[in-house]
Amino acid sequence: MVNLKINNIPVSVPEGTTILEAARVAGIKIPTLCYMKDINAIGACRVCVVEVKGARGFCAACVYPVSEGMEVFTDTPKIRESRKTTIELLLSNHKKECLSCDRNLHCELQTLAYEYGCDAAFYKGVENKSEPDFSTDYLIRDNEKCILCRRCVAVCNKVQHCGVINALGRGFVTHIGHAFGDTLDQTPCSGCGQCINVCPTGALTEKSEIDKVLKAIADPDKVVIAGVAPSVRAGLGEEFGYPIGTNVEGKMVKALKMLNFDKVFDVNVTADLTILEEANELVERIQNGGTLPMITSCSPGWVRFLEYYYPDLIPNLSTCKSPQQMFGAIVKTYYANKMGIDPENIYVVSVMPCVAKKFEKTRDDQDAAGYPDIDAAITTRELARMIKRAGILFNEIEDAQFDNPLGDYTGAGVIFGATGGVMEAALRTAVETLTGKELKNPEFTEVRGTKGIKEASYKVGDLEVKVAVASGLENARVLCDQIKNGTSPYQFIEIMACPGGCVNGGGQPIVDAYTRRTVDVQALRAKVLYDIDDKTALRKSHESPVIKAIYGEYLGKPGSHEAHKVLHTSYVARKKY
Repeated sequence: MVNLKINNIPVSVPEGTTILEAARVAGIKIPTLCYMKDINAIGACRVCVVEVKGARGFCAACVYPVSEGMEVFTDTPKIRESRKTTIELLLSNHKKECLSCDRNLHCELQTLAYEYGCDAAFYKGVENKSEPDFSTDYLIRDNEKCILCRRCVAVCNKVQHCGVINALGRGFVTHIGHAFGDTLDQTPCSGCGQCINVCPTGALTEKSEIDKVLKAIADPDKVVIAGVAPSVRAGLGEEFGYPIGTNVEGKMVKALKMLNFDKVFDVNVTADLTILEEANELVERIQNGGTLPMITSCSPGWVRFLEYYYPDLIPNLSTCKSPQQMFGAIVKTYYANKMGIDPENIYVVSVMPCVAKKFEKTRDDQDAAGYPDIDAAITTRELARMIKRAGILFNEIEDAQFDNPLGDYTGAGVIFGATGGVMEAALRTAVETLTGKELKNPEFTEVRGTKGIKEASYKVGDLEVKVAVASGLENARVLCDQIKNGTSPYQFIEIMACPGGCVNGGGQPIVDAYTRRTVDVQALRAKVLYDIDDKTALRKSHESPVIKAIYGEYLGKPGSHEAHKVLHTSYVARKKY
C-alpha cells in the first residue's frame, strides 16, 4: 500500500494506483474528458491536471501513479484557472448549438463549462469546418462537435477491434476520420454504436427516425405497431431520472399507447420464437452432422462484423432472423392474416437498445410479406425524446400492459437482452428437446455475468454439449479464430456485439465516464431482466401459449417450410474496400 495526501486528506491505496483513482478514495472527483477506464488513458485533454508537491508543472491525474509520501492538490487557484482555460480553448473550436444538440444536458463538455464558469466565446479565431457524415443508415458524425478526446477511436480499436476510425492530420487540422478520406459507409464498420456511447459530446449520434414515425402515426391509412426489445425496459427509466437498474415496463407501454401507436406488442414474444427456431436448428445440426459450432445471429452488429472479417464462417451462423426481424415478419404475415389487414398498410416500429438495428432492417432477405419486415427502428434514447416531446409525464403515468396476441412472453424471451441470455434460453428448450424430459431447474448460471468470454459444458442425455458466450467484438475474434484454426471445442456459441449484451447497446441512455468507472451499469441493467425471468410463471420458450398458437395456426412446426420462409434469412460476404 502507498500512503499519500490529497488536499491534505491522508489516503492509502495499492501501489500502481493513479492519482485519479486515489482521489476518489479520498472522496474527491477530478474532472476528465478523454479518460475511459480500461479503454483510454492518454492524458490528452489536460482537464484532469493536478499539482504534485515537488513536481515540475502540472500532472495528468489519469496517468500519473501515486508514490509514498506524495502530496497532491486538486483544487488550487492555478488548477481551476488551468482547467477553465483548457475548456474555453476546446469551446473556441466547437460548434455551439447546444440548445438543439442531441446531447444537450447530457454533454460532459457542457457540464464542465458550466461548473467552471466558462465563457464559450472568450477565445475567438479560426475554426475547423467540416460537413457531417450522413452516409450510413444508423450513425451521424459531426466533427465540428468533436473535442479529439479519442474515446471513440479507443473503443473501436481496443474493445470492438474494427479500427475503422482514427485521428488524422496534425496540429490544428487534426480530426477523427477514416483512411483515404472515406465516408463511414465505405468502411467495415460493424454499426455497433459503442462509439456513440463513449463520446462526451454530440459529435456522434444515431440517425433519428422520430419524424418518420410521427408521420406514420398521423397517417389514417396506416396501422402503426410498436414492438419493444427486452433491454429497453431496463434502460428507459434513466432518461427520466430513475436509478440505473429500474424496470419501467408498465410506464413504457402506457407512454407508447399515449403516443397513439395502434398496437403495442413485445419483441420478447419473437425472442421466444427465435429460440424455437434456433434450438431446432441446433438439434438438427448436432443430430445430422451440420456445420458446428452454430453461432447465434441475434446481434446485427456481430453479424455484420462476421460478414466483413470472417466471411468463411458464414455457414456457422444460425439462419434465424433476429427477434426484431421475426417480429416484423410475424406482424405482417400471421397477425395481418389473423386481423384481415393488408400488410402494405401496416407500419412496424421497433424500439431497440441498438443502432445496428437501423441497418439490419435494410438488409436483403428481410421481407417475409413482400414488404420490409421493419419500417422504422428507434433507439431507447429516441423513444425518450418522443415521450418528452409529447409532454407525457412519464414518472406520473400509470402502468399498462402489452396488447394481445403478441404481448405475453416467457422468462426465456426477456433474458435475451443480457449477454448469455440467448444461450440460456436456447439451452432450456434444446435440452428438453434432446432428452424428452422436463428440465426441473431452467437456470444455466454458468453462462450468466458480464465476463467477456464464458464457457460451460453440459451433459445432455448421451451427449456432452460444450458452449461459449462472448460479448464485445474483441472477444468475438478470440472464438472466431479458434473456429478458423480448427481448435474450437464448442457445439454452440452466442455472440453479442456490445460488451455486456443489448443492455449496453449503442442506443441505450448515455452514461458519463465517471459513472461508467464507478458503477457496473451492465450488471444493474441485466439484473432487471433476470429478476423478470425469475418472477415469470413460464420460463421456457416452448411453453408459451402465444408461440404454440403461432405454430398451430400458421407455421406448423419449428423448422417447417413456412417457418423457413418467414423466419429465416441469408448472409453475404462483405468487401472491406
